[in-house]
Amino acid sequence: MLYLIILFAVLALAFGLLGFTGVASAFAGVARILLVIFVVLLIISLIAQLA
Repeated sequence: MLYLIILFAVLALAFGLLGFTGVASAFAGVARILLVIFVVLLIISLIAQLA
């Protein structure tokens, strides 16, 4: 999942530099959602491991 976050962030940067701002914001939005899901799952995993 972390790979996908990095991939979408890099694609957002590349499209942003090329001037495709609509596509870049879509990729950035997907990367942000995946990042939130990743962090939530990481916290749940850490809490479950401590219990």
